[in-house]
Amino acid sequence: MNRNIVATFAALIMIFTVGCTTKNYVSKQTTPIINKTNELDQITAQNTKDIRDVDSRAQKGITDVNTRSEAANQKALAAGTAADQAQQVATQAVTGVNALTNTVANLDNYHPVTEATVHFGFNKADLTKKAKDALDELANEVPNTPHFILEVDGNTDSVGGADYNYELSQRRAFAVIQYMAEAHNIPAHKFYIVGLGKDKPAASNNSASGRQQNRRVDVRLMTNSIESPAAAQNNAPAAQTEPAEAPQQK
Repeated sequence: MNRNIVATFAALIMIFTVGCTTKNYVSKQTTPIINKTNELDQITAQNTKDIRDVDSRAQKGITDVNTRSEAANQKALAAGTAADQAQQVATQAVTGVNALTNTVANLDNYHPVTEATVHFGFNKADLTKKAKDALDELANEVPNTPHFILEVDGNTDSVGGADYNYELSQRRAFAVIQYMAEAHNIPAHKFYIVGLGKDKPAASNNSASGRQQNRRVDVRLMTNSIESPAAAQNNAPAAQTEPAEAPQQK
């Protein structure tokens, strides 16, 4: 009896010992696997976060690129529009230069119809009442002159430097052009302007009266038409008039 109890107890102790040994073994074998799994989970979680961060940055970069691309397109369109406008201005300028070149080249074909000379005070470019009257008289001949141009020569006396006198002579010529354009509606392309400074004196600069004569603008109305203004006026259609009524007899 006692032997059976001892044997049974010994068997239980062996089973308990074997069970503990097996659990320890399993624990030793599975712990590294569990740790590795946890580590892989952490790596996976970090990778997922990194992927999301990269994707977020990529989306932001794409958005920035699209925004900049749109801005660049807008600037390109604006630049294209500005280039077209510049081309139009250049074309108009070339056309104007060509017209002026043709006019200058054909100056030899023009002959004067009438001319006027207006004078200025010392270092002045303002038109006097007398000067405006002289220009008005010349402008009265413009409607009767076909294919006309107006040659406007600005002049100064010899006082002062050459560069300043060239600039002053041009200001005097521009004053004449501005008045005739405003007062008589003469278009700008009809004027041929020259600023001669002190290079073409009308009188000696050794006297006050001579210098006063040199402070002037010469204006010449010219045409390349062989038809005289009087003939052109005579060839114009006559105005229709109603016949006079016969006197009534009393």
